[in-house]
Amino acid sequence: MQKVLITGGAGFIGGHLANVLAEKKFELVLLDNFTRGVDDDFLKKLVKSDNVRILNRNLLLAEGFNDLSFDFDYIFHFAAIIGVKHVLEKPYSVLNDNVVLLNNTINFARKQKFLKRFFFTSSSEIMAGSLLHLDMPLPTPEDFPIALTDLKSPRTSYMLSKIYGEALCIHSGLPYTLVRPHNIYGPRMGLAHVIPELSKKVYESVDGSNIQVASLNHSRAMCYVDDAVEILIKLMNSENSVNGVFNLGNQETEIKISELAEIIINLFGKKLYITPGNEIVDSPSRRCPDMSKTIAMTGYTPKVGLIEGIEKTVHWYVQNVFNHDGISAS
Repeated sequence: MQKVLITGGAGFIGGHLANVLAEKKFELVLLDNFTRGVDDDFLKKLVKSDNVRILNRNLLLAEGFNDLSFDFDYIFHFAAIIGVKHVLEKPYSVLNDNVVLLNNTINFARKQKFLKRFFFTSSSEIMAGSLLHLDMPLPTPEDFPIALTDLKSPRTSYMLSKIYGEALCIHSGLPYTLVRPHNIYGPRMGLAHVIPELSKKVYESVDGSNIQVASLNHSRAMCYVDDAVEILIKLMNSENSVNGVFNLGNQETEIKISELAEIIINLFGKKLYITPGNEIVDSPSRRCPDMSKTIAMTGYTPKVGLIEGIEKTVHWYVQNVFNHDGISAS
């Protein structure tokens, strides 16, 4: 039985990846400090599996890896401070903590006897400066040059933590794979993201009222979490993806935020009037990954369409969070 360690294993992508790997009979150890990850019904069911353990650990301390074995085949590093709200409110912590989390995880990975791969979750955010300053193509390939945004911008802290993280992995001596998620969405993603935020607003709005939506003309290419997990597993199973960087997303689903809001309003069967909210500070106007390299490596193209994915996500939030005061990541 192959052994997998997932940091941030109680979180969104980490939890969904763990769920699929558990079904495939991998031995899993999940680490999380539950700052954002939540001990919900999904996680409770997952850890009932004989091949899954979850440990509450503070990975900002090297001691967070104490008493773990050195026989992991794969390590997935998802643990990080994420979300626009957190980035804007505490940029120093974002930059410092994300770097420390990765450095401690790499140091632990270097002690492994049989490590086949170290996966680092970077971000599409690292291309924000390229969109602003360079003639960046959309969809955007992985090898397009990276430019920085203003260092005084709080949002740059997150970008820098991921750029530094990619460089740290490249020079670590580990067999690495870097993935850059582009707007992955689905159940359990927390509330501080565009689809659950809009869904909550619509759910709470009275029929016939106005609803404020920020950055109406910005667009994003959305990828449902099941597709993202399938891509990760195929990269995991491909030796040719070692020491490579890959976009993680779906380039066929780019949509304006205004159109996204309309879809969600229609799903609730309400008549609401969209009014422009404030622009999100330093938010890129467009984001769309060129998936050709990832598709060539994995042979996989996303299967869940945008409408289907949004329906699944909204339904999950209504049933598990909004209607029943269920818990979700902040």
